[in-house]
Amino acid sequence: MERSALVYVLLTAVTVLLGLCVDNRKYVPAYISGKRKAGASIYTERRQARNHIAVFAVYCLMAGVSACRIAVGNDYWVYRDNFKLIAQGRHVSYEPGFNLVVRGIQSLFGYDNYLPVFGFFSLVTVFFFVKALEDQGSSFAISLFLLMTGGYYFNSLNTVRYYLALAVALYAMKYVLRGEYSKFVLWILAGSLFHKSILLVIPVYLLARFLAAARLKKWHYIAGGILIASLIVGQAFYQEIIFYFYPYYRDSAFDRGQLSYVNIAKCVCVLVLCGICYKRSLREDLNNRFYFFLNLAGLVVYCCGSFIPEVSRVGYYMIISQVFLLPRLLDDMKDGVLRILCCIGVIVGFTLYFLFLLRGMYSVDVRLLPYLNWIFN
Repeated sequence: MERSALVYVLLTAVTVLLGLCVDNRKYVPAYISGKRKAGASIYTERRQARNHIAVFAVYCLMAGVSACRIAVGNDYWVYRDNFKLIAQGRHVSYEPGFNLVVRGIQSLFGYDNYLPVFGFFSLVTVFFFVKALEDQGSSFAISLFLLMTGGYYFNSLNTVRYYLALAVALYAMKYVLRGEYSKFVLWILAGSLFHKSILLVIPVYLLARFLAAARLKKWHYIAGGILIASLIVGQAFYQEIIFYFYPYYRDSAFDRGQLSYVNIAKCVCVLVLCGICYKRSLREDLNNRFYFFLNLAGLVVYCCGSFIPEVSRVGYYMIISQVFLLPRLLDDMKDGVLRILCCIGVIVGFTLYFLFLLRGMYSVDVRLLPYLNWIFN
């Protein structure tokens, strides 16, 4: 592993340390519910000011590393070539919102000036990631640690459109929890202008919210069993639906039906922790139950949806909720040996996963390392 990998390691360490300066657990319930606390004291106002300064510093570091990259990601030059096609008014298989923004930036900075395009989408993507953590992460530092070591941020240096959509989906979760479904749908529709796969979260998130609020009955389990069975026996049917929207996936390198054992293991471990914390965290907490059902849906997708091209991208819309769920579960556990072991297990597990990701970043189909930037390179 060469020196530029230290950029990612140091970025993770420094941002998490800055995240420790953020104490927003008293404000998160108000953010999620959409109600701001009235009559805040001078101390809490100062506390919030310090929070905002630390969050802004985290944003600047993450956005800076992302926006200043050059030739990072296996699709970096593919995007650059397509930017030129967009400028020429030729057809590309990108969503209209993305094409419109690219044309607007090109009109300001000139033809084939691709660095401002990548920079703009970096700034926006990181904003939605960080804002989502500030509004919904009861333990900002741990949520940030999970976002970074889980690879969501670093993978956003690749596949630009998808990770912008993923960040929007993460941000929009709070509107589902508030019951502000019109706002949620509008945000998802806006995200679909950049990557239409985000439309999947409308039924998935709304179903998870419904199940979180419901007292489960026998018919719920029967319906769930039928759905899982349909994913097993109706693969050809579901594939035809997918290929209708993404015809270029048919018989491509992505259409090879692989199981993601690492993501399956992550989902299983999270659900085991949910079982341990059921009485204290899940039984009466609607928000935690919402995140729980998203992780359960992610496990079903990874186990039964291997026929889906780029299945990890589908699953990420669901399991990214772990950045909110895991800190809440750990906070609710009683002090003791079990809590210490669970905290160590989460930290060690995600750290090992991060190291595994770093090793894989040199692969020709990833190419997130070596890291280059236009300032020094």
